[in-house]
Amino acid sequence: MQRRTIILAAAIALFVGATASAQQKADPKGGISADMLKEIRKGYEGTAADKAIKNALNSTAISVLAANSENIAMIDTHFSDRVKTKGITDQKSSGRCWLFSGLNVLRAKMIDKYNLGAFTFSQNYVFFYDQLEKANLFLQGVIDTRDKSFDDREVDWLFANPIGDGGQFTGVANLIMKYGVVPSDVMPETLCANSTGQMRTQIATKLREDGLKLREAKAKDCQALKTEMLKEIYRMLVICLGEPPVEFEYTMRNSKDEVISTKTYTPLSFYKEYVGEDLNNGYVMLMNDPCREYYKVYEIAYDRHVYDGCNWVYLNLPVDKIKEIAIASIKDNTAMYFSCDVGKFSDRQKGTLDLRNFDYGSLFGTTFPMDKKQRVMTHASGSSHAMTLIAVDLKDGKPVKWMVENSWGAASGYKGNMIMTDEWFNEYMFRLVVENKYVPAELKGMLSQKPILLPAWDPMFLPEE
Repeated sequence: MQRRTIILAAAIALFVGATASAQQKADPKGGISADMLKEIRKGYEGTAADKAIKNALNSTAISVLAANSENIAMIDTHFSDRVKTKGITDQKSSGRCWLFSGLNVLRAKMIDKYNLGAFTFSQNYVFFYDQLEKANLFLQGVIDTRDKSFDDREVDWLFANPIGDGGQFTGVANLIMKYGVVPSDVMPETLCANSTGQMRTQIATKLREDGLKLREAKAKDCQALKTEMLKEIYRMLVICLGEPPVEFEYTMRNSKDEVISTKTYTPLSFYKEYVGEDLNNGYVMLMNDPCREYYKVYEIAYDRHVYDGCNWVYLNLPVDKIKEIAIASIKDNTAMYFSCDVGKFSDRQKGTLDLRNFDYGSLFGTTFPMDKKQRVMTHASGSSHAMTLIAVDLKDGKPVKWMVENSWGAASGYKGNMIMTDEWFNEYMFRLVVENKYVPAELKGMLSQKPILLPAWDPMFLPEE
């Protein structure tokens, strides 16, 4: 009996192995045969033009050779309507564009209201709590999914993304309403804030270890364990970023360096005195996602920074509707959180985003005809970077070009800004966050819909960096 069992097991193993081997072999009709390769090689004819391009690419970047010589002139920098702003910020080697953009929207209002100089909020202060809250979001997510297998898609996603420095506007809103803000002088940038990669790697490793422990722990012990784990994360953050102030004294000065006031504040009292907006309820998040039905509300699972905060919930609109709202805000001197696929057709030296900046088709002798929907569907495009929308140039009431305040330093682009053509806006703009008052009533009413929940791993919703 034992011998028969062994023989049967061996036969099954051979059958399984043979089946797997057969599955691994490609269908001969689908592979590249010798005859097919011979035909494919005809794609390169070795013409004089081919050789010239090939030689040039030996030592020259594709983007340099693809630069469109017919579009070398700088775009006109006049704008019919522009929000009053002062100063340019720099996120350095970090993925904190979402935070810089959100804080730049608020500081523009504060500078205008109190006639300040180039005032800035401490990005490092808010970032500290962003990282602490994201650590808690991960750990609590692990607790909530303890009963699921490790190869479950949600569990796998959590451990693949324990923490990051990217994000979006709901992080700005939830974090500031919970922890307040401080001036940049009170909690300045550190090396780890400016270059987050190494810190993020160490914290992510620790969180993954802690996540495994939580999955193995008894349910009744998980919350106490989580608190101890967060104490360790807090210590790591203090070592890297400094400890956030609980209270501070600050002298506010106007643009003439005259003292406005000297007071002792908490971060929340400072925010309430100088900004005081309800960020959680005073703004509407709009999106142009051509892959999904317009005039519907969508929500992205885990697309938040605070466990007890809000996911990214947005109203999907045609791009022309979003433009109308953006123009109304700019005309009222109100900047907006804006995000796009900034790497496409971007001339960082001139600071322009223009579909005519580069002619890749002529360089390679082909065409790239995909539209916005097709690019999103095939992972060729998506929202990658947040900036602050501050200007529009209107001709006969129609937008010709737009300008955003960037966070790559004053030496980057056009005086720290990026100028985009209206055609580029159509193709690569994705998100806009606006105050409620600029959204028409008929659109605002659509926000009462129950949001359609989308998974955290949807490729359209990677965090802006």
